[in-house]
Amino acid sequence: MAVYPYIKPRFDRLQLLMLDVVIALLPALFVGWIAFGHLLLYQVGIAVFTALVTEFCCSWLFLGKKNTLGDGSAVVTALLLVCTLSPITPGYIVAFGAFSAILFGKIVWGGLGKNRFNPALVGREFMGVFFASTMTSPSIWDTKAAIQTPASNLFSALDNAFISHYFSDLVYKTSGALGEYSILCLALGGGYLLLRNRISWHIPLALLSVFTLSAWMGTETDLRFSMSGIVLATIFMATDMPSSPTNAKGKLYYGAMIGLLVYLFILGNVRYEYMSYSILLLNGFSPQISQVFQPRVWGQTKDRKKEVETIFFLTLQILGCALAVISLYYYGWIPYLVYLYIIYTIVNFNYAYAKQVHNVI
Repeated sequence: MAVYPYIKPRFDRLQLLMLDVVIALLPALFVGWIAFGHLLLYQVGIAVFTALVTEFCCSWLFLGKKNTLGDGSAVVTALLLVCTLSPITPGYIVAFGAFSAILFGKIVWGGLGKNRFNPALVGREFMGVFFASTMTSPSIWDTKAAIQTPASNLFSALDNAFISHYFSDLVYKTSGALGEYSILCLALGGGYLLLRNRISWHIPLALLSVFTLSAWMGTETDLRFSMSGIVLATIFMATDMPSSPTNAKGKLYYGAMIGLLVYLFILGNVRYEYMSYSILLLNGFSPQISQVFQPRVWGQTKDRKKEVETIFFLTLQILGCALAVISLYYYGWIPYLVYLYIIYTIVNFNYAYAKQVHNVI
């Protein structure tokens, strides 16, 4: 859209991007409202309010910026966080998660567009560490008494009972987190983002293809996972622009490795966080992946042998880190990893801020 130099559009590109993400989430959130009514509104209200307050206060205090609320990123982070939660999660824990997502997922990295990790997943893992007994309790996922509209067989006219229930679950089910009740609505949201060119097809296609192929070829038949949870994270979190690679080949590799790690984490008995751990781990390797798969500069030739070796050793590094995460999870040491993350981000922020103060020009 052409805009004359002295005429400003009502909304900038960043605001329109965030608005498109909110629109893409609305079908899944609407299904959540059908299932649990005011409980979803309660969760959304707490998360959005806390995220906005944290964004305003922390951006002003730590970054010296007072006008960051208008970009809409805090609202998107809050909505994505709510999509990963049980509808009966206590309000104070939801507020803590939204606060952590904004402060430790975005502000300490320098603000919007500079975050190394997906903010919503950072907030979700902080909730899992600091409120472990509540977040991992079976009772928090026992939501039958709170359901307002029970699931039913929408395709009962079909002769095959298995197929009818399968298609019904794709449209509407009432188990899992608030954003996981309809794969159909998640797919509609993903299709909208693709049509609006807000995400590319590379990461979702590679991720879902590799995970499906791994599960199909694997010998384990009793895999416990939520397909709707995987679709939610694939479309709305793995494709987060600041924390994912910048080029097409890098995105394909990035998505494929997330899909492989999801399968490995499920095999390693990582029960609830298999998707979060996979995305966050690959977030950490995203800059390196972008560099390895950067397009060839015109007029230069690439050393294919060296490139293959680099990719091979990069893959070994990622798999080694994945095995380390499985070990930490098995021994209950994941909280120490989060504590180290907090220390690192604070020290890194203080160093970057001090450097900025002493280099004002």
